[in-house]
Amino acid sequence: MKIFYGWVIVGAGIVITCLGMGTMMSLGIFLQPMSIATGWSRTSISTAALLNFLCMGPASFLWGALSDRFGTRAVVLSGGALLGLGLVAASQAGTVGQFQILFGMIIGVAAGSFYAPLTATTTRWFTRHRSLAVALASAGFAIGSMTISPLARWLIDDYGWRTAMLTLGALSWLLIIPAALLVRRPPAVARAASAAVSADPAEREFTVARALCTPEFAAISLTYFACCAAHSGPIFHMVSYAIDCGVPAMAAATVFGAAGIASLTGRIIGGLAADRIGAKRMIVFGLALQALSVSLYVFTRDLASFYSLALMFGFAYGAVMPLYAILVREYFGARIMGTMFGAVNMASTMGMALGPWAGGWLYDAYGSYFWLYIGSFGIGVGAVAIALTFRPPRELAMVLQSQSVTQGA
Repeated sequence: MKIFYGWVIVGAGIVITCLGMGTMMSLGIFLQPMSIATGWSRTSISTAALLNFLCMGPASFLWGALSDRFGTRAVVLSGGALLGLGLVAASQAGTVGQFQILFGMIIGVAAGSFYAPLTATTTRWFTRHRSLAVALASAGFAIGSMTISPLARWLIDDYGWRTAMLTLGALSWLLIIPAALLVRRPPAVARAASAAVSADPAEREFTVARALCTPEFAAISLTYFACCAAHSGPIFHMVSYAIDCGVPAMAAATVFGAAGIASLTGRIIGGLAADRIGAKRMIVFGLALQALSVSLYVFTRDLASFYSLALMFGFAYGAVMPLYAILVREYFGARIMGTMFGAVNMASTMGMALGPWAGGWLYDAYGSYFWLYIGSFGIGVGAVAIALTFRPPRELAMVLQSQSVTQGA
């Protein structure tokens, strides 16, 4: 039985995002041991995560546009080579400033080459089960938490943080580059079928400039920003908070892994549900559950509670994250998908940049993470409110068609 090559694209996407995002997000595992070994404050180390996402945002937009023009394979190959270089160089940093530049900027630019281009490519390969395919292609985020974080913790305990980061860099080269070679454009028949299924006035009429000026783009971007701002701080500081509450370091790393497992489950269930009830309804539900989960961290102290909440929290943000790509595809079509999702993803990275830095600053200022969770809860509720304003894509298509007729008259 011949396997549809789109599923090979999904598999390659899982491997690439696992290494690409898993290594970047593993900085939360390095946070406490690096601070102890070097004397650098948590705020200064967390600033590298801030730079990760500040650089990843514009890079996502640029990489997405390049993938529309030159293809995803070339983009992902370049990003994989750059990611390994950044990790290897950061492992040898002598000062916190060097570390912030090497880990924060180089790895941030590299990471921007993975999610948006691979997601755009996946949507072009699939007409049926598109939400599920996109959810699975992004599952590397969850698998990275499940695998890279415990691996990093084990390497740190046995060999120190520098050797651990150097090893992750070499592993990135070893796995991402071969996986990138499997990525290719869909054949002309598949592109024609996708266009036939999704053809509508938006697909025919939207240019990048026009799409960027729509209220729908602003609503999706703001929701994605608030969604990521709400969960990025709790994710990044999850391990450090658990350790501060008396949980052993390796057990705290497995809590992070449990959130990754739940996130993977959430992506699959969320993708299946979105195919049935629509992406908007699933996003609203997931955002509400995420806000509730964040608020419960204020009351969490023991290992069993951390595991339980990690499962709930991981499921919530996992169910939501892949669905923004589906909304972008439904609103703006496949032709400019890479560029538009890169632009939306840029907004999300601004939110991802805020949480880790704010959590580190609040901890250094107040000696606890209490205000991090309160602030994240408030932002999460705001994300739900914005998501409720989404209009159905058909309404946007009708408005666009009406505008075209008026201009033609």
